[in-house]
Amino acid sequence: MWAGSWLAGRSAPDDLLDALRTWAPQQSVAAGDPVTGGHTGLPWAAHDDAEAAPGAGIMVLLKLIREATAAPDAQMRLVLPVPGDVRGLPAGSEFAAAATEAGEGLLLGTPGTEGTGLVPVWTDDETLRWTVYATPIPLSAEPDMPLGEAEYSMRQAVRDAADALQQLQTTRMDTGGVGPRELIEAELADHTRHAYPESMPLRARRILDSADQVAAILTVAEREPASAPTSASAAAAQESLLRPLWNAIRAARLAAVHAR
Repeated sequence: MWAGSWLAGRSAPDDLLDALRTWAPQQSVAAGDPVTGGHTGLPWAAHDDAEAAPGAGIMVLLKLIREATAAPDAQMRLVLPVPGDVRGLPAGSEFAAAATEAGEGLLLGTPGTEGTGLVPVWTDDETLRWTVYATPIPLSAEPDMPLGEAEYSMRQAVRDAADALQQLQTTRMDTGGVGPRELIEAELADHTRHAYPESMPLRARRILDSADQVAAILTVAEREPASAPTSASAAAAQESLLRPLWNAIRAARLAAVHAR
């Protein structure tokens, strides 16, 4: 969202950098493979060795984004893949594998041509590395749901998530006297530490706020001991209960982020 606002001239580069630093005080940029490293001049960050390449400074990220979206038909799209649902990814690519492992990524370029993929990777608690891939940009993207539908789905998801939390009996978990409400509020504070561009549509902001609320509830439901499945059948039941809500969150977030 911040990159789109900056490219449209509605936010300054410093606004974008400040928003990024909210997530991690230290950020770097590195190539995801030797070929991309050779094309971009970026150091190569080996997948299994976070210390192998310290990466370039964060200002390089802005340069990459501007260059990758310079063509008239170029696009910038968020992807939120999970195993079993990799819609929007270029099949068989290094970017697709990395984005699926991270659960998120950005595709930049003109559909049907070679473009750029970005995947954020945490190398430690305070350091975020933006890994760059040369990747095909899919010719067609899955259409996002309308904002009105996304907003309605999130209102329903808040109720469904609260019901799921109760059904998983997290109200009786042993958390040292801390109740589910306090746990959810703490999780939500972590989800909502980011800021949004002023130019962002208000409906899209409401959708993302609701999605964060649902995500906080589901995270508590999944994480706490009393909701931990005790058998294969219990695990399958929990998965069938929570997975549709996580899918709804992903769809709503994509709709909100891509809204203009």
